[in-house]
Formats: sequence, structure tokens, C-alpha cells
Amino acid sequence: MKKLALLLAAGAFAVSSAQAWAADKVTLQLKWVTQAQFAGYYVAQEKGYYSDENIDIEIKPGGPDIAPAQVLAGGGADVVLDWMPSALATREKGLALVNIAQPFKSSGMMLTCRKDSGIKSPADFKGKTLGVWFFGNEYPFLSWMSKLGIKTDGSADGVKVLKQGFNVDPILQKQADCVSTMTYNEYWQIIDAGLSADDLITFKYEDEGVATLEDGIYVLEDKLSDPAFQDKMVRFVRASMKGWKYAEANPDEAAGIVLDNDASGAQTEKHQKRMMGEIAKLTAGSNGALDEADYKRTVSTLLSAGSDPVITKEPTGAWTSMITDKAL
Repeated sequence: MKKLALLLAAGAFAVSSAQAWAADKVTLQLKWVTQAQFAGYYVAQEKGYYSDENIDIEIKPGGPDIAPAQVLAGGGADVVLDWMPSALATREKGLALVNIAQPFKSSGMMLTCRKDSGIKSPADFKGKTLGVWFFGNEYPFLSWMSKLGIKTDGSADGVKVLKQGFNVDPILQKQADCVSTMTYNEYWQIIDAGLSADDLITFKYEDEGVATLEDGIYVLEDKLSDPAFQDKMVRFVRASMKGWKYAEANPDEAAGIVLDNDASGAQTEKHQKRMMGEIAKLTAGSNGALDEADYKRTVSTLLSAGSDPVITKEPTGAWTSMITDKAL
């Protein structure tokens, strides 16, 4: 009887210990489909960095019909990836997103134009048709046009804005003179489709002084009042940045890990390796902590959009270093 009691007690202790050490579930909503743009998170999962931090990670791919902020608001994720212009606009509209880490230091956004359109500089945009992504991705473009003093109403002194889908067909079919591209993705789709670099001219937002922060890590503000949630995010960010730095140092391996996680089978090894090489240039220089100067530059760009600014006032509480201070 005494032996049975001891066995039962030992069993109860084992169960309670397992429960005490059960991994914390974290659901991450990506901004787009599975690709090397998100390699750091897949690497952290594959290498066991999340497990080392006692985190059970679920990575949810995005897509054209998925708005990360809406997923977060609906309780479908604990943390999301978003571009800061979209996140700040969402915050001003009432959904209090907070940036807790910033893995991407530089912007990869560009306008890519056909040289046969006659465009040689941004001054030549007037009268042209420009492909622009919407659903929050239009904000940097609108701020840039405002800075240039170019209207986006299709007038003779302005530009005609073509709502661009998530492909590069408009420039290939000459429906647009320029299209939105990322250094790591759509630009290479144009090249792979048959146009050469000599056929194109690119304008990087970074070079034009209107770059805004991309691919930051965001949570809901009220969640940060919970010490347990804070601790979970500290561990999540620490593991994620370890994944990012490994991906930077081992781009081909990271691309392979991404491909292993692409349930759609739509990605190719060539494209993902090339993408990872370009992504590594954007995450280089960041340890995950948001640089306040980069934040202020982004806010200034968004506030300068003339009569129709992306945000109408200086945000407060839109970012915090409480997580990265502990994680890094």
C-alpha cells in the first residue's frame, strides 16, 4: 500500500512537472506567403531555437486576402509581421498595434520602370501609369508622390495609379510604365519573364529618401500589460533573431528550410536562394531592436503626404523597447 502511494505520488509529480514545463504556444501570422522573406522564423523553428525557449510555434502563411492586423484583432494570432506605414495607419484608426522588434533594417521597395517609357528620373513620372500595391502597401508610394509634388489623380501633371495585383503582368504587357517591386522578389520575376536589367530602370525608396520600415514584429498594446505575455514575447524575439542571424550567415541552407515549409510547392530553389541573398542585405545591421532614428524617419515620411497624409498626427506608444531590452 505504501509502495502504491509512493508510485501515485511520483506519477502526480511527473504530470504536474510536465504541465509546469509545457511549451507556451505562440501563433505568428506572416505578411505574405511562405518565402525567404520570412526565413528567420522558419530557421528558428527548424533549428529548435523556439523549443530552446520553451515555445511551441505555429507559423501561419499570409496571402492576398489576409490582413495581419485583422487576424491579430480577431484572436487568430499572438504576433504578426507588418510594414510600419500600415501598422501606424491601423493604430490611428483605433487598433492599437505596437512594434516590439524590428528585424529588417533597410527597405527593399522599388519602382521598376521600362526604359522605353522614356523615364530617366522621378521627374519623368508625370503623365505615366504606375503600378501600386494597395491594402496598406500604398502608403510609402503616396508619401513619395506628395514629396515630389506629383498628383495621383491621373491628371496631365500627375500620374495614373494602376492598382497592381501581386504579379508583374502590367509592366510585361505594357499596361503600366512602372510597377512596384521588391529587391528580393518581383524585380527578379520581371527578369525571369524575359526583360533584362538593361531594359529597366529602378528607383529604390531607400535612395529617394522616402524609405519606411518593413517587416516589423507587432502585438496588441493591451497584451503587453500581462507579465506572462511579455515574458513569452521576450523568448519569441530572442529565438527569432537567432534564426535571422543564422539565415544571414547561411543563406542557401535557410532557403532550403523555407522550401521545406512551402506547402503550396509554388516556390523554386533558384528564386528562394536569390531572394534570401537579397533579404540578408535588409536584415544586416539589425539585432532586432528598433532604431528610433529609423522610426522617426518613417513617421516624418508618412506625415508629409500633403493634404492626404497617411497619418494625421505624431503617434504615441506605437513602439516599445521593453521586449528587445530583455531579449537581446
